[in-house]
Order: sequence, then structure tokens, then C-alpha cells
Amino acid sequence: MDFNRIWTEKYRPETLSQMINQKHIISRLQVFVDKKSIPHMLFAGPPGVGKTTAALALTKEFFGEFWKDNYLELNASDERGIDVVRVKVKDFARTQPLGGSFKIIFLDEADALTKDAQQALRRTMEKFSNTCRFILSCNYPSKIIEPIQSRTVVFRFRGFVDEDIYLMLKQIAKNEGLSPSDEGLHALTELSNGDARSAINLLQSVSSTDRSFGKDDVYETASHAKPKEIKEMINLALDGKFSDSRKLMLGLLVNRGLSGDLILKEIHSYIVNSGINDKIKAELINIIGEFEFRILEGATELIQLDALLAKLASLGVK
Repeated sequence: MDFNRIWTEKYRPETLSQMINQKHIISRLQVFVDKKSIPHMLFAGPPGVGKTTAALALTKEFFGEFWKDNYLELNASDERGIDVVRVKVKDFARTQPLGGSFKIIFLDEADALTKDAQQALRRTMEKFSNTCRFILSCNYPSKIIEPIQSRTVVFRFRGFVDEDIYLMLKQIAKNEGLSPSDEGLHALTELSNGDARSAINLLQSVSSTDRSFGKDDVYETASHAKPKEIKEMINLALDGKFSDSRKLMLGLLVNRGLSGDLILKEIHSYIVNSGINDKIKAELINIIGEFEFRILEGATELIQLDALLAKLASLGVK
């Protein structure tokens, strides 16, 4: 096993053809490479679905050995203000490219830029369009101002399906000499929620102590409640057994150190995938949403989780 390198970087695809899923995007990006013509682009989608990887692979295929000289990557969440556009972006954009007709600037988490910074970026994109191409990456395209969206080709990245994540993890485990159980790999897949980066990081973490790990090891390493624990806690509450349900909740919150919002997410996931009547399911999800909002607004986690279980116990739906 190689723990000297971060596996997300070790197994990052080097070319567009090596990327998994996202075929609807990769085929179009490959055409840009083949034609040696790249427009300004906006990569939108959830974390860990290949937006940065696609930008890197595109640049490497386009410029070959000169890719580092013609590529600038900035993270807008670190430098949100207008100065990053006026100084770093302009300084890079105004210099001549090496081994090509333009350079590429990749601006990650562009939705974190202030409105003023986005307006400055719009003007910079226009002024240096002959020598520079911009690739913007964001989780929420609605936060990107319309003038920028209209100047870019928008690519919407999808979350990976479970099969893609599972096969990727299985291959990495084989390469690293691991022998996880099938249940362990499925647990990693489930907890990743379509985020390949999260899945690989968790795989490296759980395998650091045991080459042969199972489902329980994954949940313990990830600090997630086991589905059976959440199921038992909710069923006890719905049966009106508030005290027994609360004991299980305290075990997760206090003894295991899970956060209140994470427990709520686990409860939500269980209810969504349960066989409960749809009308009751909708009512329960509405209740969970209210208590999550309270916790995110700063309310005490223990009191709010107590109140949630008390609310469920008072429904009398079982």
C-alpha cells in the first residue's frame, strides 16, 4: 500500500478518455481538443464529480509538455474579492502563451466570487479573449451572474452512480493490495453519495489500519451512524417509546461524537428509503427539515434532537 501519496491525486485520470461516467461531457471536450479550439466554459455540478479533473485533462491533452506554462488554477473561495481578478488573473492573461495560441485559466468555486469580482471577471474575459480561455467551476450555477453564463458554454456534471463508484473503489483496492469485503465496498459507495473524491479518501482512511475491512469498519471510520441504529431509533420513537429512542440518540451524539446535522441527514435518508406510507413519509420529512433549519441557525443540537424524537413519538403513526 502506498500511503505517501494522496490517493485522490494518485488515481486522478490523466486524459479525458480515462474519466469515468460524464460521457455526455467528455465527448464534447474531446472535440474541442481535436479541433484545437476551446471556448470559455462553465463546469457546474456537485463536489467530486470530475470538474477539476476534466479541466486538467483537457489542458494536458491540448498543450502536451507545455501545459504547466499555459495553465493557471485559482480557488475563488480562498480569494473572493476583486483583487484576484485585477491582479492574478490579469497578470497571467496578458502574457503570451507558450506552444499554443492561448492560455487556460481555471477558476474553481467561482460561485464564491463576489458580484463585483464577477463583473470584473466578465470584463477581463472580453479583453483577453484572444490570448486566454476561462474555465469556471461551481456547485451552484445560479450564483454566477448572467453576463458570465452567456459568455460560456455550460457543462453540467452529474453525480456518479453507485456502480461507477463501486467499480472504481474495487480497482483501487486491487491496485493497493487490499482485500475488503463486498459489504465494505458497498458501504463506501453508499456513504460517498456520488462523490468520487470522498469515496477514495474514505477508502484510504479505512484501509490505513486494516487491509481487510468490512461494513462496520467503514461506518466507524466515517463517523456515520449505522443504518440499523437509525432504523431502531426511529422505530422506537414512532412506537411512542421516547426514552428508549433518546438513549440511542445520546449514544450517537455524545458517546460516538456525531454531529446533530449528520444524525438528521441519516434520519432523512432512512425515512426516504423506508416503506412508510407516502403521506406519513412527507409529514416526517417536513418535520426533519424544520429541525435541521433550527440546528443550522444555531439552536442546541441535543435539545432539538430531543424535540424531534418527542414530535415523532407524539404522532402515533405506528
